Amino acid sequence: MLNDLLTLTKIREGDIKAFEDVFRRYYSPLCWYAMSITGSMEAAEEIVEELFYGFWRDRERLPLFRSMKSYLYVAVRNQSFQYCEHLEVRNKYREFVLSRKGQTQDSSPQEEIEYQELRHLIDTTLARMPERRLRIFRMHRMEGKKYAEIASQLSLSVKTVEAEMTKALKALKKEIENYIIRT
Repeated sequence: MLNDLLTLTKIREGDIKAFEDVFRRYYSPLCWYAMSITGSMEAAEEIVEELFYGFWRDRERLPLFRSMKSYLYVAVRNQSFQYCEHLEVRNKYREFVLSRKGQTQDSSPQEEIEYQELRHLIDTTLARMPERRLRIFRMHRMEGKKYAEIASQLSLSVKTVEAEMTKALKALKKEIENYIIRT
């Protein structure tokens, strides 16, 4: 317990070696724990990597806690459950969309026009994006790649990928909001 407090104090002060020691000690067991909940080693690794990324990024604001092991396992458990809930929502949405596919002939001409207008709006907004932002957006949203995977493939930091996705989504949101106001 005292050792954890000392280690945490070092990490809060920016000691990368202390952080790396914690990372090496807990990374693999945390991945296996997350995998036991999510059923996917890829998802588990991403959950644990994001946890450690946030742990280092927010190190100065970390609360002092008695057991680092308990803190990390609870955080991984919570993120794993959140991942499973998100996956369930996505699957329900996919089922909903697939069940409505047969009903698309029932859409009114007005709905079809609105759909085409929105499709055109999205396409033109994407076409105006810088090449790197567009590539990141497509890799994430259309190919389903994770931020870490995109960062690795494009030799960028995860933070850069996050920033580019944020800018892309803001641009799309702005254009769609303007479209809604006009109609």
